[in-house]
Amino acid sequence: MIEIHAIVRHLTSAGACAQSVLATLVTVEGSSYRRPGARLLVSDDGIRIGSVSGGCLEEDILERARKVAANGAPQLAVYDTTTENDLIWGVGLGCHGVVQVLIERLPLRPAWADAVCRSLKEGQPTELAVVWRSGGSVALGTYLINDKLITDNDASDEDRKIYLETVSPPQQLAIFGAGDDARPLARLAKDIGWSVTVADPRLAFATLKRFPGADSLVCAPPDELVAQVAPGASALAVVMTHRYVHDLPILRSLLTRPLAFLGLLGPKKRADKILDDLAAGGFDVTPAMRARLHAPVGLDIGGDTPDEVALSIVAEIQCVLAGRDGRPLRERPRPIHG
Repeated sequence: MIEIHAIVRHLTSAGACAQSVLATLVTVEGSSYRRPGARLLVSDDGIRIGSVSGGCLEEDILERARKVAANGAPQLAVYDTTTENDLIWGVGLGCHGVVQVLIERLPLRPAWADAVCRSLKEGQPTELAVVWRSGGSVALGTYLINDKLITDNDASDEDRKIYLETVSPPQQLAIFGAGDDARPLARLAKDIGWSVTVADPRLAFATLKRFPGADSLVCAPPDELVAQVAPGASALAVVMTHRYVHDLPILRSLLTRPLAFLGLLGPKKRADKILDDLAAGGFDVTPAMRARLHAPVGLDIGGDTPDEVALSIVAEIQCVLAGRDGRPLRERPRPIHG
């Protein structure tokens, strides 16, 4: 999802004044490196954002994009790699799939991009439709789903094919603890497109200098920190203050919230002690709370350095979000993509 976010930011920026062409992967039959919704934006001033493959299709798409930019006519490119010895530009792709990519010239400031930009700022999703085949009643291209041209089921255009997509706001990650090991976690989370909040009771730690990419920095007493951050039901939270007196009240507040993920850094014995002390203090630590707490947080990848630990944490979170178990792909009995 970071791809469409970056494209929208560019299209709606004050400095975006060059002609752009957008390539959208709309259908996949069989295997493919990317899935429908992958996009590549190229503009006359040399800007290039995103991709629709692992690099094997981009050369041809860029050539087609130049033609679309010149004549303004959208083009549907079809790439068939189902044969055993497929050769495109002398390279055997070996993906054994058929992908279709719509290439369209965009107006300088598309209405749908403005709508997505507004929704992202408000934390709301936006419904988009990419018309990639039409009998003529609607031009090929990207539209807002609430456009009556898209929702109209006129029988005269039975051949119309549409790729529908919900553009959601970035996944929100709240990191409670602004120590040195929180910095690579915040950086990696931003790199994959998440919105990052860093919260710490220590004013000298939760700073823009230490976390230049953070979307939000919060400093408050430990027992007020979670309320200040106010993570929603779809948010992710990782507690890593390294201070028992801070972790205890922070975890107490987080356990009562319906988060998408809750992790605690540190040994399992330490996590058990915090939970036992909370229970001894009168807090009702339910079996469900214990079950959904990922402690120690992270996958067992043998990580030791702060960067490696951050990688293991992000990997576990991604597994939870995707409903996967983190096993090697070679052991997966089914296709990678559902």
